[in-house]
Amino acid sequence: MKLAGRIAVITGSGSGFGEGIAKLLAAEGAKIVVCDVNEEGGKRVTREIEAAGGKAFFHRADVSKDVDVASLAVAAVAQFGTLDIWVNNAGITHRAAPVETIDETTFDRIYAVNVKALYLSAKHVVPLFRKAGRGVFLNIASTAGVRPRPNLVWYNGTKGAVITITRAMAVELAPAQIRVNAINPVAGETPLLAEFMGGRDTPEMRAKFVATIPMGRLSRPDDIAKAALFLVSDDSEFVTGVCMEVDGGRCI
Repeated sequence: MKLAGRIAVITGSGSGFGEGIAKLLAAEGAKIVVCDVNEEGGKRVTREIEAAGGKAFFHRADVSKDVDVASLAVAAVAQFGTLDIWVNNAGITHRAAPVETIDETTFDRIYAVNVKALYLSAKHVVPLFRKAGRGVFLNIASTAGVRPRPNLVWYNGTKGAVITITRAMAVELAPAQIRVNAINPVAGETPLLAEFMGGRDTPEMRAKFVATIPMGRLSRPDDIAKAALFLVSDDSEFVTGVCMEVDGGRCI
């Protein structure tokens, strides 16, 4: 098993990409802290990991709140004794709409969840990784930060920030043997999909999205999970600052 004995926190792992990452990392031997604001989804994923023979526990946290991220890190160490991997996967979007129509409350919320959460994870987890002499951050960004779609301007901006933060943290933390990488998924089978489509998840809208992806389909949680496994395992021990497109050719 590639991750035997490793402890991994995956935010937003009650569904979608986070669920896929949590389950694959557990199957490869990691002990998983399932984190989500949705208790029902988070507890379901935890039960399913345990039923498959893995080890996991659920901790509810809003990743935009300092106290919640602090308690998440403390809970992980209290439960499993250490912390090796932190996956910043939790994310939200605004419904696809013209740039000037997005209200300020929505703008503030998506930047808090998608960007501030990285700051809070650095604040509370980097000291733990420095003490251990190693650690891995993985941030789930998006092709939206590389090749943005119209009507998603503010979401695109958050993912551009995630990409830049990933690279900057990687350079700063490399001497401490702390690796920081990101994955840029193309639109996929997650709860955010309908919002990307303006609230209309229809066969016609899906066809428009798929038409922009050379390999002819949306991404799936297992696509992202497989890339995540590589980037958090020792297979990528000399890889840091990489923002890997998992996009079926969308960004070419």
